[in-house]
Amino acid sequence: MKILNQSFVLFKEMKWGEYSLLSLYISVLSGILVAFQYNPATPFYSISTIDLLVPFGAYFRSLHFYSSQLFFLFCIFHFIAILEEAQALSGKQWIMLTLSIPVVLLVLFTGYVLRADSTGFSAGMIAESILLDIPLVGSSVNGLLFSITDNGMTRIYVNHIIGFSLLWGWMVWGHVKKYRISFNRNLLLCTGILIFSVFIAAPFDPDQLGVTHIAGPWFFLGLQELLRYLSPLMAGVLFPLTLITALLLLKRKDSRYSIVLSFIAGWLLLYVVLTGIALSR
Repeated sequence: MKILNQSFVLFKEMKWGEYSLLSLYISVLSGILVAFQYNPATPFYSISTIDLLVPFGAYFRSLHFYSSQLFFLFCIFHFIAILEEAQALSGKQWIMLTLSIPVVLLVLFTGYVLRADSTGFSAGMIAESILLDIPLVGSSVNGLLFSITDNGMTRIYVNHIIGFSLLWGWMVWGHVKKYRISFNRNLLLCTGILIFSVFIAAPFDPDQLGVTHIAGPWFFLGLQELLRYLSPLMAGVLFPLTLITALLLLKRKDSRYSIVLSFIAGWLLLYVVLTGIALSR
């Protein structure tokens, strides 16, 4: 128990917020360069052109991809590290920070969909079918967020670079404005991202004839597996909402606090198991 407590203290002392913002800056700068070459009207061809014909295009796409992945992971670690500070925040601040997590996930998810390869296209179709299964408002929500069937990648593209990004910035501005980012203080992280992207290409799936099972993004696999057993509304909407609701309840450290924490731990364990099953297929 003492070792676990020491490990958690060390975990909390890590500058996850600073790391996430640093990764975000690299992701945004490299993403701007990639966006200049991307055409949502011909997404698959655009990515192929960036990788094969644009000078240093493959490198900047890899840099954008891996820095974005790190940004998401560091955001999650930062959120875990500040859980005990929830009571010190106002109700509005905690709601904003909690809801910013699914918004970050949407930014990352739409980046996968914009590739329009087998992984991206199938993930986009699954997401659209989930939204359309929502009673009454499903079609409107899909038209606002994705609308792949009617508008191709246009809506996804706009939301990825503007809509979701600005929404996330508005949600967390009150929290992140207190952080001061120093590239000199984080040279190891910066150098690691820059060098890693030289040697490891960003994923891009060529058309594969005869493939009957396509795995989605790594963070989407648990939900994709759950869709095998439950309806799109249950698996894609209500199941994730239970986690968000539980996180919101952590604001109040009362008699239910330990129960909520246990529920969150159980939810995450179940999702890891579902992800493992999906990876084994």
